[in-house]
Amino acid sequence: MPECILVVDDDPVQRRLLESMIRKFGYEAIVAEGGDEAARMLSAADARIDCVLLDLVMPDLDGMGLLARLREGNSSVPVIVQTAHGGIDNVISAMRAGAVDFVVKPVGAERLQVSLRNALNASALAGELQRLKRSRSGTLTFRDIVTRSPAMHAVLRNAEKASASAIPVLIEGESGVGKEMIARAIHGSGERKSKPFVAVNCGAIPDNLVESILFGHEKGAFTGATERHTGKFVEASGGTLFLDEVGELPLTAQVKLLRALQDGEIEPVGARKSVKVEVRVISATNRNLMDDVKAGRFREDLFYRLHVFPISVPPLRGRREDIPDLVRHFLARFCAEEGKTIRTVSSDAMALLNAFRWPGNVRQLENAVFRAVVLAEAESVGAAEFPQIAALLSTDRQAPLAPMAETAPVTPELPHIAESFGIAADAMPLTRMPGDPALALLDEAGQVRPLEDIESELIRFAIAHYRGRMSEVARRLKIGRSTLYRKLEGLGLSDSGTELDPHSVAAE
Repeated sequence: MPECILVVDDDPVQRRLLESMIRKFGYEAIVAEGGDEAARMLSAADARIDCVLLDLVMPDLDGMGLLARLREGNSSVPVIVQTAHGGIDNVISAMRAGAVDFVVKPVGAERLQVSLRNALNASALAGELQRLKRSRSGTLTFRDIVTRSPAMHAVLRNAEKASASAIPVLIEGESGVGKEMIARAIHGSGERKSKPFVAVNCGAIPDNLVESILFGHEKGAFTGATERHTGKFVEASGGTLFLDEVGELPLTAQVKLLRALQDGEIEPVGARKSVKVEVRVISATNRNLMDDVKAGRFREDLFYRLHVFPISVPPLRGRREDIPDLVRHFLARFCAEEGKTIRTVSSDAMALLNAFRWPGNVRQLENAVFRAVVLAEAESVGAAEFPQIAALLSTDRQAPLAPMAETAPVTPELPHIAESFGIAADAMPLTRMPGDPALALLDEAGQVRPLEDIESELIRFAIAHYRGRMSEVARRLKIGRSTLYRKLEGLGLSDSGTELDPHSVAAE
């Protein structure tokens, strides 16, 4: 999904010109006729505005007035001001009021594109650095979580409700989806944000040390215990204890964890009496704990203690609209760490990333961007900087067919419809078989799939098949390259960071 630029100008001709230029750059453009309308749009709960292009001279609320309002509201949206009066006093006043750049009317396309790109890159870097700082200090909030997905917004709304209470939370989801970040946001948005946040990866602790690490031990309690250890529960006293991969705990430790949750007491190894603790427990798992309960690997009573407020985090492949924003934020951070000046991610590369299923979720995407930054030698990251992703896509394409999936019921009309098109009724594809590159025409309910879904799946397959070579994809689909990019943007499969030349047919 492209970045959204808000154009604020009382001149309708200027608004149309700027809107046209911004769209040619590959961004989404929305317009406001004055400062009051812009202020309402920026303060809306569902506002998705990445940058503001602001006219300084307007009849109602002028540019300086809107800048003052944004500063009062602690807005982090970058603002580029423009005016026909380019005096040094106006420049100084606008910069002091919080503007990140200044252009003079009529602004040229090249100057505006550079200004927008710099503002968005600087904003992404500042946001990433602030997010890292707040994460380490335990003050991370839900606004620090990068997402535009409706599914994730629903998750965050539930998590925000949980943050106002001490209710036990169990965060469920695949590895790498960001379960710990959500746990940190719950802690940082609640009353305990000034207290410790202690994270424990239960799957990384040897079985014979779990009780000692969680609950502590006394000096001499066992061989090697040369000094007293307080344990993670005591370390998190008054704050939050995050138990990641809680399903990996051995049954003996599960008994003690249950008592700690029920009675607020722990018993250090070798201690003669229990120790009172006051701590909030947030747990996370990438397994189905109910299946573990049925198999006897996890205590049922402990499951119901932890599963009071479950939060299920969707995988990255279920929220692909988050990929462009995540890529930009990771790019900004790694460029700063590696001392590189990469400005954009090409449309080819973004389409390649959108076509991949990301079994490792956000963590895998983060590592892929890190590798791309190290490999990149120009100011733009292209598909060539993601060789492993292209190779994995090719491997998926060549995977052997899985067993036949269950098919949807055949309606009485289907054989007649098939014959009318010269297709044998028994050859009519009903559902998609795992690993089968053929497109399914019907959904699981036996209904014809929407054309947009089939087109989206075909384009994804073509990009994977030709390893992100967009000219080849366009040729094989028998459409122009500019048409392909428009379809990518319309289907939400691409995020163009550069202006596309409709007449460009250069092969990769």
